[in-house]
Amino acid sequence: MVMAIPFGWGLGVVAAYIVAGKEFGQLPVATVPLAIIASIAFALWPAIKASTRLIVMVAGCAAFILLGWLLA
Repeated sequence: MVMAIPFGWGLGVVAAYIVAGKEFGQLPVATVPLAIIASIAFALWPAIKASTRLIVMVAGCAAFILLGWLLA
């Protein structure tokens, strides 16, 4: 579940970026908490194997770091 926090944060920021573009202002205040809650639910969902959930979150975090580095 530890990987759910940065994964959710990344999802929230990407959602704000998609909705409002590069100058998204305060929009992450709304999108980040919702994405963190969704990623925690994903991390705890029993229908998906734990190893699959971990791989998705680690790959997602790595993709968000790379995307942030490329767009900065």
